[in-house]
Amino acid sequence: MEIRNLAGLSPDALFAAFSEAFADYEITLDQQQHQKMLSRRGFDAALSFGAFEDGRLVSFTCNGTGIFNGQRTAYDTGTGTLKEYRGKGMASKVFEASIPYLTAAGIRQYLLEVLQHNEAAISVYRKMGFEVSREFNYFVAATDALQLKEKSLQDEYILKSLTPDDLTDPSPMWDFVPSWQNSFESIQRKPEDFRVIGVFVNDYPVAYGILEPASGDITQLAVHPEHRRKGLGTAILREMVRLNRHTGIKAINTETSCVAMEAFFNSNGLPLKGKQFEMIRKL
Repeated sequence: MEIRNLAGLSPDALFAAFSEAFADYEITLDQQQHQKMLSRRGFDAALSFGAFEDGRLVSFTCNGTGIFNGQRTAYDTGTGTLKEYRGKGMASKVFEASIPYLTAAGIRQYLLEVLQHNEAAISVYRKMGFEVSREFNYFVAATDALQLKEKSLQDEYILKSLTPDDLTDPSPMWDFVPSWQNSFESIQRKPEDFRVIGVFVNDYPVAYGILEPASGDITQLAVHPEHRRKGLGTAILREMVRLNRHTGIKAINTETSCVAMEAFFNSNGLPLKGKQFEMIRKL
């Protein structure tokens, strides 16, 4: 058994290991979708690691790298172990072996997300020194199951198509800072994959939404506090559904503290599906 980085591993071999590791999970990614996911999340093969037995990848952690909360960060964009190798602490061994390389590369913290019902994984992460930093909701529905409210925008509001670069400082509209995979840094890795819809008053943006049409992923959605309850969010959501090319639509990693967003999604037929913890370990 050898633990080394994934820099020399082909995308085909990585996807084969990923598919085998998640064969008994509810996962439907094809190889193209897998590559898009890795790219969006900042996958760095040289700082990702795996355990190999006779040249076969049997356990792995794919790490994304970037800046999060002002610090150089590694992000777990996919950890898996082949079924016959589980129960041997392989994932923990791979992670601990990677730490010296991550710190040498200037990484100062490690970030991950884990489903709250996965108590075994949470217990392992706590033992490894991770602490919960935030709690997230995620919402999932078939596109044809949505029940969008019928609201017309007042004349002062203008709906426009944008690019990510057009949103110079949207933070006054936020109720929470976007998670790693929903951040502008992640979006800018593959900006051509996203569509941005904005609502303007006198050429000033007061609401916006960002969608990845190929996956149905609502990446960001925000309305300025002074312009809420006027149908802006619903107008953006309706336009997202029109642009969506996937059979489903989802909003992943909205903070549980944002009860207004949960109520908004539920009222439009996009129900709460589950919850995650964001966890961080300082390196």
